[in-house]
Amino acid sequence: MKVLPILNIQQGRTLPVDGSSPTGPDPVDLACRLAQQGCNRIALTDVDAARGTGHNRAVLAQTMRAFRQIHPKCCIQVGGGIRASDQAQFYLDHGATWLLVGTVLHRLPMVMDQMLARFRDHLTASIDARQGQVLASGWAQPAGPTPEALAHRLRERGFRRILFTDIPPDPDAEPDFATAHRILGEARVPVFMAGSLRTRAHLEQAAAVPGLQGVCVEAQLVLDCPGLLSASAQPTCA
Repeated sequence: MKVLPILNIQQGRTLPVDGSSPTGPDPVDLACRLAQQGCNRIALTDVDAARGTGHNRAVLAQTMRAFRQIHPKCCIQVGGGIRASDQAQFYLDHGATWLLVGTVLHRLPMVMDQMLARFRDHLTASIDARQGQVLASGWAQPAGPTPEALAHRLRERGFRRILFTDIPPDPDAEPDFATAHRILGEARVPVFMAGSLRTRAHLEQAAAVPGLQGVCVEAQLVLDCPGLLSASAQPTCA
C-alpha cells in the first residue's frame, strides 16, 4: 500500500496532528526532513485556500522546489482551494504531479469541465465525507450526493484517481471503512484514503481493504515509523 505523508499548511506553518493551530514545523524544513530520510512522495494541502480565508501558494511552491531538489523524480500531490485553471497551472509549473480538486466538482461545473479538458492526467477528485455525507467548501456545506454516487459520477466524467477524505465526527472516532468500501465498489479507478487514519492499527485496517491503493498520513506519524517511511519511498503516483 502506498503512503503519502501529508502536510496541512495554514498561515505558512504546518498544522499539528490535532489541527489546533498552525504551530507545527516550517513546511520546507519538514518536507526536507522527509526527503532526507528517503521519502519521495508527499501531499500538501493549503488549508487557508480550502476555507476561503487566504492562501499559501508561495509556501507550497517553495516546499515543492525544496523537495524536488532532493528527489527530482518524486510524486507531489497538492490540494486546497484549486478552483481555477490558472491556479492549477501554477502548481504544475512549480512541481506538482497531482492536483486535488473538490469544491469545483459541486459548485463550478463549467470550471471543472475546463480543468478536465486541460489537466485530466493530473487531476485527483476529492470525495470529502463525514459519516457518509459528502461535504464541500472546506467541509463547511453538505454537497448532496452519497459518496458512492459521487464516485460513480466522477468515473463517468473521466477522473482517473479519487481521494476519499474521511472527516471524523470527533477526534477519537474510528475510520469510516464502510464508506470506503462503498466508494471502491463504484469508483473502478485508483482510490486513496485520508483524514481519519491516525494510528498504526488504522493503517493495518486500511491495508486490508480490498482495492484501496494507498493512504495520506500526517507527516509526523510517517517520520516516527520506519515502515511508513519505506512505503512512502515509491516514486510512482498511480
